[in-house]
Parts: sequence; structure tokens; C-alpha cells
Amino acid sequence: MSTFSPSRSHALELDQQDPLASFRERFVISDSELLYMDGNSLGRLPKAAVERTRQVVETEWGQDLIRGWNKGWWEAPQRVGDKIGQLTGAAPGQVIVSDTTSLNLYKLVMAALMHQPNRKRIISDAFNFPSDLYILQGCANVFGNRHEIIRVGSQDEGLTPDLNALESAINEDTALVTLSHVFFKSGYLYDMQHITDLAHRKGALVLWDLCHSVGALPIQLDACNADLAIGCTYKYLNGGPGAPAFLYVNKNIQQKMVSPIWGWWGQNKPFDFGLDYEPAPGVNHFLVGSQPILSLLMMESALDPTLEAGLDSIRQKSVALTGYLIHLADEILSPLGFRLGSPRAADRRGSHVSLRHADAYRINRALIEELNVIPDFRAPDNIRLGLAPLYTTFVEVWDTIDRIRRVIEEKRHEKYPQTRLTVT
Repeated sequence: MSTFSPSRSHALELDQQDPLASFRERFVISDSELLYMDGNSLGRLPKAAVERTRQVVETEWGQDLIRGWNKGWWEAPQRVGDKIGQLTGAAPGQVIVSDTTSLNLYKLVMAALMHQPNRKRIISDAFNFPSDLYILQGCANVFGNRHEIIRVGSQDEGLTPDLNALESAINEDTALVTLSHVFFKSGYLYDMQHITDLAHRKGALVLWDLCHSVGALPIQLDACNADLAIGCTYKYLNGGPGAPAFLYVNKNIQQKMVSPIWGWWGQNKPFDFGLDYEPAPGVNHFLVGSQPILSLLMMESALDPTLEAGLDSIRQKSVALTGYLIHLADEILSPLGFRLGSPRAADRRGSHVSLRHADAYRINRALIEELNVIPDFRAPDNIRLGLAPLYTTFVEVWDTIDRIRRVIEEKRHEKYPQTRLTVT
């Protein structure tokens, strides 16, 4: 971190040297004073998505009407899935866009457990996104709670997982290991290759949740020989609120995996209208019903800036942004009662940084309501700052740290109650 200076002029210099700086102009930024630090929850709106949505609504729906299904709508889950495959290291025919993240997780967890009927152990960790754990509990309930769900802990307040405990938990009775590639609170980044190899040595399947990593760093599902993966598209992929999610099934096991939900989009020849289900070949049998075409096609156009920039360049800037933020936090915020809630090692860190403080919730509210900074709060004491390399600048990082300092020194947070709003 010795290459960083705490001055704002240095942040301006870093922006001038940024090879991805021009991509910021491709996003709708209506308030130049707003410091948006929540791209890991909802990405900014790409200008291309605005134009694409207008075209889809006014022309493809407005004029073509139902003819649009034969002009690219029907194939969209596979076509867009293959584009996401380029961002996740997956060869064509292994990723499809479908449903929501939770529904896709349910489908793949159920398929994995049905494929391993004699194994009764499911491994996750205590830092997985809670919805993922709820899905696991629901799937186990469907099987009469015959499965043991093990949640591996940590030795450092949830910053990093206890890898020794994780390795010990994976045994010959393990059906599935399912983990978030990047922790939603701390930003810890798992070594996908290492964990996948550990599980495979015991005969277990591995399912990765890519929600906080896809679009922010290179992912190599095929090279790691991952079995299954799911992810959302509204964070670093900028697909819009509630944009369709995606799932990945390795081509080597596609025909062995049975979807628990049999729908007409997953039928082999849906327009034959046969009365008995015959699964479509490959990953397509994990489709269920009609897709939300408007949001799907808008999301497709939103992928273009990420594909053009390239994930190696995006990752390089992400590491620089998060490293710069950590440096400033050490210099400016540590004396004010803050401590780092994310890994210091860049190779173990995603693209968001958590800063911990005993009064984090009220500080977060003051930032949003008074100083035009939008981070988010994650219990019990995390202010989470999501840095999206395509549009977040180094000056924005500097200004964010400076405004956090102002909240504390001016005691702005003290006027807010401890009672939390519904959405934090």
C-alpha cells in the first residue's frame, strides 16, 4: 500500500491513469455528486440497456407482437447463458438464464441430492448468504430431513472460513458442498480450484454461488472442473432489479442431473404438446416456464461493457480500488474506531470491502440521508462498500472515506435511532 497517498490529488491522478475510465460514460449517472458504493447489491443502469428496452418494447413487442418469439426470444435463455459463460469460464451449452437465484439453487441442490441418494451430508459455511441456507434446509425437509447440514465456521469473527474444519467436514458421506465464491459480508474469496478438488477427492459434488463474484473477477468453472453453479445478474453484471438469474451444469454430468421441476420449456419438443414429459437434452431441461423476456433482453445488453472491458482488466482495477480504500481506511478511519472487515490479501478478496464499527448502522443512515453516499449495512456491524470497476472512480473512494470521517467527527449519526429500517 506504500504506493498510495492519502491526498485527494493522488486519487485524481489514479483516475487519469485508469484504462477503464471511459466505461463510466456508458452508464446513466444523473447525480454527479452521489457516491454510489452499492454496486455489489444493484449495479448502475447501462445506457445501452435503456435503448435496448425501448427497442424491445416499442418494436419487438409493440409491432412484432407474438412473432417476436421466432425472432430471438425463444432462444434467449441459451444465447444469453453462453454470454455469461464467457464471464464464468464455461464453454457453450452449460449456462442458461432462468428464474431467480434461489429457484436455480433449489433445482440444482435437489438434482445433486437425487444423484447421490446414499450420501447424507451437505457442507456449507456459516457465512453463506442466508437464502442459500434456507434453500438447503427446505431441500433437506423434502427428503424427510435425512440429510445433515454442516455449516463450517471461522476463527476470526467471520472474516475468513476455517479451511481446516471445511476439509475435515468433507467425507465419503458428503453428497454436496455448496459455498458462496465470495462472502457477502466480508468479501472473502474462496480458492475455487482447491475446494473443488477437495470435494471431488471424497466423491462429493460442488455447487458455487457466484452472485458476488461474477462480473468482478475471472472465474474458471470448466478449468476448475466445477459441477454446478448459480448466480444473479443485477450486481456487477448491471442487469437491473430482479433481472433473471443463471445456472451452470457441467457438460459431463448434464444427462445425470434430473431437474425437480418439470416445465414445458424444459420439455424436449414443447410445441408437440405431448402429455408426457420428456426432458430436453443438455442443460435445457433445467428450464421451467416462460421467461421474462423484457428484463432478460435488457440484461443481455447490459453484459456488453463487461465483455468488452475483459475480466482481467476489471480484476486489476478492482484490486487497486479495494486496496486504495483499505489504505485510506487505515490512515483516516482506524483512529475513529473503525476496523477492517475484509481480507487484506488481494487474492482472497472480492470487489467489496466491509468496514466494521460499533455504531455502523447509524453511520450508514447518516451517510445516505445527509452526505449523499450510498453504501449498505450488514449486521451486526458492517458498512459494506461495493466497488464496481466499470464506473467507480478512485476519487469516489477518497470522497467516501472523507464523508465517513465527517459523520464521526461531526457526530451526525448520533441523531438517528438504533431501530433499523426494513431494508438496510
